[in-house]
Amino acid sequence: MRSAVSPIQADDRRAAPFTGSDICGEAGLTLPPDTYRPVFEEDLWDFTDVVGLPVDMALANRRFDFAAITDPRWRMVAKELVLALLAPRHEAVALLPRAYRTPLHLRSCNGRLKEITRFFAWLAQRGLPSLEHLETADCEAYLGHRRYIVDDEGVVVGEQSHGIRRTAAQVIVDLVNYRELFTADRVRTDLRPWGGATASAVAEMPSGRTGNATEPVPDHVLQPILAAALHLVGVLGPHVIELQQQVRAVDRVSSLKAAGLRHSSPSFPEDIKAVLAQYTSAGTGLPMMEDHDIAARIADGWAAEDPLLPLATGALARTAGYSQFWARWIPTMRGPLEQAVASVGVEKVFGRDAADTPAADGSGTLPWTLPLHRSQAVALIGTVRTASIIVLAAVSGMRASELMALRVGCRRPVEEPIPGLHRFRIASKIVKGQPLGGTDDEWIVIEPAYRAVELAERLHEDAHDGAPLFGRFAFSVRYAWFRAWVNSPAGARIGLDPIPEGRVNLRMLRRTLSLEMAYRPGGVLATKIHLKHIAVATTEGYSSRPGGAQAMLLAEVNKNEADRNLELVLAEFRNYQQGILPAGPGARALTEFFASIDGTPNEGSAPAPTIQRNDRDILNLLSKRAKVLHLGPANYCWFTDPSRALCLKLAGTPAATRPLAGMCDSARCPQATHHLAHRPVWAEHAASTKAFLGQLGKTRTAERTRLSGDYDRALRVIAEIDVASSQITKEDDA
Repeated sequence: MRSAVSPIQADDRRAAPFTGSDICGEAGLTLPPDTYRPVFEEDLWDFTDVVGLPVDMALANRRFDFAAITDPRWRMVAKELVLALLAPRHEAVALLPRAYRTPLHLRSCNGRLKEITRFFAWLAQRGLPSLEHLETADCEAYLGHRRYIVDDEGVVVGEQSHGIRRTAAQVIVDLVNYRELFTADRVRTDLRPWGGATASAVAEMPSGRTGNATEPVPDHVLQPILAAALHLVGVLGPHVIELQQQVRAVDRVSSLKAAGLRHSSPSFPEDIKAVLAQYTSAGTGLPMMEDHDIAARIADGWAAEDPLLPLATGALARTAGYSQFWARWIPTMRGPLEQAVASVGVEKVFGRDAADTPAADGSGTLPWTLPLHRSQAVALIGTVRTASIIVLAAVSGMRASELMALRVGCRRPVEEPIPGLHRFRIASKIVKGQPLGGTDDEWIVIEPAYRAVELAERLHEDAHDGAPLFGRFAFSVRYAWFRAWVNSPAGARIGLDPIPEGRVNLRMLRRTLSLEMAYRPGGVLATKIHLKHIAVATTEGYSSRPGGAQAMLLAEVNKNEADRNLELVLAEFRNYQQGILPAGPGARALTEFFASIDGTPNEGSAPAPTIQRNDRDILNLLSKRAKVLHLGPANYCWFTDPSRALCLKLAGTPAATRPLAGMCDSARCPQATHHLAHRPVWAEHAASTKAFLGQLGKTRTAERTRLSGDYDRALRVIAEIDVASSQITKEDDA
């Protein structure tokens, strides 16, 4: 039973405070001159032309349609709420004690409008006549309605995300918080759903406590994606630029919109014969029709064995200056056409005589493409543009909004601060968390990312400075086309591995880069692109603009790196407890450290160690050691004392704050340890060194001596790892 409530008293109603308001004026949104400005009373507020909206904001989200709310009272409530969110400094809003004090972005307001429209439709289905009748049970019911996913039979098959649940709860919270503002209908003054808790608390939002929930791209998917994108950009890119120029040149001649085309002329036989003579004298195949056009001809009654069936007669006619090849011309021209077909044949127009390029799998060289129809050529150009997006996103970590904000001319001149070392910069905007219009920023990137932008500029349809480089794009659609091409016979022909099924988006690529930099110094990215160069570029970008986008990426990387180090130290501590010990020059110091934590010190240590009783205490003690852990390709470096670091002594930089991994000699450095995880690296090194030794001639004694030393060292390290991991050694036998 619903409790009886009295309607809003007549003296409690007042005129809407926003009557006749200019929406953009109240919200502080800028429109170009002579642009129509939406007014409060209208049911469609169009913000399409608002200056500074991010490129990635879809046009549909720039139009606020209140007409979907059928009840005029609730439509007024929605308008008042949305404008209050856009203009919190309005005199009618500023007095509300629980109103927002910062204007919401148009994207957020559009999401609120969609949710309140959905909520009002749900209330209408339940037969609720007014918001005054809304009770806590209704609020709980709507949250439950939005929480679960049900099938056509009403069976719960899943649960919505925390974000959807928060949006559902937020609408109800807004109706309570802005109650005094509404003039047509409002909730009761005593309604306090969920005890006044925030929408985030009601939705049980993780709020970052459980870390980033975005999954990285799996290695088995990332490997072929990155390999294909790099091959398309670096190897095929220059040829695709020529292909696009060829498409444009042919379009200018054979397009139906080409200037000066005639409908017909008595001289058409001689004109078309002249075109045929050009093809036959050059030995060039006549243009071929697309497959779907050939099928249409067969459907119209053409014989499948007709030699003229695949011939693009329309292209010949336009080359001769006619708008099309009329059917009535066929009897007159059949003889010359058949003779030309017999002489030079019929072939796809684009990509003929393609230059040889290296195959992606290293099997040799081959023509970079087979002849293509126009639609295939355009699709290949689009695929290469997508490859440039993938390369840029994968090695720079730029968000979708930042990629879409790139403009033609965004590449800054290459700098050379030190002879032989180059710095590549790209200018764009930070959009996320910034005021309307974004904030200008620069990314310091590695050369493959810089070249990907250059390729995208050269493939641009209208490459003038300031034009959107990529514009607004749906990456899911572009990636599906990219994957389809890579997995097609065309991709297999040039040696590309097929891309397995799996979800891939720009957030996942950014997350993958962050984790690879933090966790995987020898991962997929490191095998395709020098990962240290990416780390240096990101660090330089942070140093150049501490509040910029690369600072946020570096912060995410550092957080992941800290988590990784703590996980590794804890794993090695657990190995120590199970008798799997480290090896290497720094093994004794690390083992003593683990013993002090485990409460089993060696002789000479404190007689009454403090025994830690829980994992939290252990993690607290391990965290300090985790901060000095650095990953080498075949060892762990415990950089506790720079004065003892062998790499710094060799480099003559004893005051450095980080080890020099490129100069690491872990077999001799007193701060390096070897673990079971490093055994495969040393085993592979030993096997390859042994193979080189077997190939050396008798006269190459210097190389044999050097390689023999490397081989013996690798075998010694492997033996030490095997011994240390197979039994508990006594530390007092030194």
